[in-house]
Amino acid sequence: MTEVNGPLVNMFNAGTGLLRLGSTAGAKTRSTTASRFKPVTHVIFDMDGLLLDTENLYTRAAETVASRYGKMFTWELKKRVMGTPEADAARTTIDFLGLPLTTHEYMAALDHIFEETFPEAQLMPGADKLVRHLCAHDIPIAIATSSKPASFTLKMSRHREFLALFHHVVCSGGDPDVRRGKPHPDIFLVTASRFDEMPPPQKVLVFEDSVMGVKAAIAAGMQVVMVPDPRIDEEKRRLATTSLSSLLDFEPELFDLPGFEIPAQDQKKRNHSYFLSATRAPSQ
Repeated sequence: MTEVNGPLVNMFNAGTGLLRLGSTAGAKTRSTTASRFKPVTHVIFDMDGLLLDTENLYTRAAETVASRYGKMFTWELKKRVMGTPEADAARTTIDFLGLPLTTHEYMAALDHIFEETFPEAQLMPGADKLVRHLCAHDIPIAIATSSKPASFTLKMSRHREFLALFHHVVCSGGDPDVRRGKPHPDIFLVTASRFDEMPPPQKVLVFEDSVMGVKAAIAAGMQVVMVPDPRIDEEKRRLATTSLSSLLDFEPELFDLPGFEIPAQDQKKRNHSYFLSATRAPSQ
């Protein structure tokens, strides 16, 4: 059974037949870019909308409940609740829409829908590749989520092997040590404290998709990579250390983490291409 808010067993072993990239092309450019960032030793991931494609599930459920009372769950409201603890999001939604519900009643209505939809959650593009890569190189990784433990379990029910790659998980919705939700730094500071050796904040890299989460990571003194919804304003994206369109675009070397590897056969093709380019006669 997966232990939430506690250590997880690392079950992943690196595969064979891989080679490090041998080309130094562009090394000077990467070095110059990397100087804008600080080396890190530990990585913390948000979950909803970052590792798991769940934000659309939240939106559909909220739209369903709101429609029962003739209300619309808009993008403007969605931006306000993204990344916040579930109880906080419920209160904000009730107040914003003027719903005749208590926080408990609203959350119960959502939970009834989530029981059916959360197990459908799929990994976001690049999540599996990045997490397995960091794990294979013994980079300590953890999950920090605003979800309740029960919701977390439903979302990860089809991704248990993936979940086992993480050292531990902190769910602010059920952890007494996390007294304040995002944008306060509590969840990231608590998550960092539960690694075998607690790293200093500046040695931790956080991956987030929400503005609230980015603010929380910054408040914790950590660097943060934002992978936002494309509708998020550019001004908000600039709050993060860097912003990406997808986890597939992340370059670990920028933060002094091990670079991605490629299959040996692909490296041979690349080397062959470089050879042809180097030996081709110059055009007249």
